[in-house]
Amino acid sequence: MNDRQHILAIANQKGGVGKTTTTATLGGLLSAQGYRCLMIDLDPHGSLSAYFGIDPETVEHSVYDLFQQLAQGQPPDAGVAIQASAFERLDVLPASTALATLEKQFGGRNGMGLVVRRALQAIEPPYDYVLIDCPPMLGMLMINALAACGQLVIPVQTEYLAIKGLQRMLRTLKMIEQSLRASLRFHILPTLYDQRTRASRECLQQLQAAHGEHLTDTVIPVDTKFRDASHAGKPASLMFPATHGVKAYGRFLHEAALGRIEEGNSMQAVAS
Repeated sequence: MNDRQHILAIANQKGGVGKTTTTATLGGLLSAQGYRCLMIDLDPHGSLSAYFGIDPETVEHSVYDLFQQLAQGQPPDAGVAIQASAFERLDVLPASTALATLEKQFGGRNGMGLVVRRALQAIEPPYDYVLIDCPPMLGMLMINALAACGQLVIPVQTEYLAIKGLQRMLRTLKMIEQSLRASLRFHILPTLYDQRTRASRECLQQLQAAHGEHLTDTVIPVDTKFRDASHAGKPASLMFPATHGVKAYGRFLHEAALGRIEEGNSMQAVAS
């Protein structure tokens, strides 16, 4: 994977803000445009894996294998663990619950923060896009995601506690940037926005006032179709391409200069 700008980490140090929904929807949008896309699940809870029908409790090979390989003196190789989804050009590198033991097992070993980055560099042929779904806490897994990616997407639910989580995430980002001695392009993406509620409107105004430079113009609305798509195990962008939430994610792709927007193609809804 030569172009790290096409590796996106989706992260926030708070759960329930739409990280997995964002990953699955963007993956569906990009694959429908003809891009080969890999989604990596770095959350020990395995929500993204379960979304695509892979049980993190019983999966034979997972992203955990990469850390074991490095610990055994082998270069991390994702090939055996990557699984094709039921959707064309959309693959999954699943999580397993064993990821919860990483800090205890390998926390003192050198190089463990660059495992995912090294594994992606070795994949041939490379994917057009890689989307990394992160756990909601700082640790080895999030460090791997931030070290591997070229862009960070921070979904932030438009409510007070989520804004507090954003502050923690931005402190973590600054710390990682200092460690890597490099800056990381990031987008703050408001999610679960309900314009009918005063709380949502006020929180969006707070985000605009405090983070205007990095806050996206796109706002992802509350949309029950995301829940229906998750229940069906299918990206909402493939199941409900014309719904408001999916169109908003399409606008985000355009705003972040990802993918292509073409009239008349299967993703015409993106430009709507």
